[in-house]
Amino acid sequence: MLDHVFISVSDTSRSIAFYEATLAPLGIVHALDYDGKNGPPGHPDLKGFGANGRVFFWLRPGVVEGAAAHIGFVADSKRQVDAAHAAAIKAGATEIHPPGAQLHYDPRYYAAQVRDPDGYSLEFVYKEWQH
Repeated sequence: MLDHVFISVSDTSRSIAFYEATLAPLGIVHALDYDGKNGPPGHPDLKGFGANGRVFFWLRPGVVEGAAAHIGFVADSKRQVDAAHAAAIKAGATEIHPPGAQLHYDPRYYAAQVRDPDGYSLEFVYKEWQH
């Protein structure tokens, strides 16, 4: 199991607003900001998102390599997948694929995929066999 993921973003304020709107339907919130000067030399400032007392998704200013990451966020239902997809599109994402069964993986794999403003591929996933 992963503990955390960092992605570099080109415009921190824009990305915070995008992820606050996009992740809200999944119950993931902007939970913590970390001042890089409190870490070792050269540590970046971080903007953390999480749920249920865990902060696991972090934004940091830096060089964007959007094609270098694909991030899948767990949804608790098909409805949450639909809501996160709609929120992401409204917040400025571009669609990769609309909500629906991903038959190439499993007929019970329901997901939607978008690209964030920096080009990162985001997927909102509900796998009924994992719930």
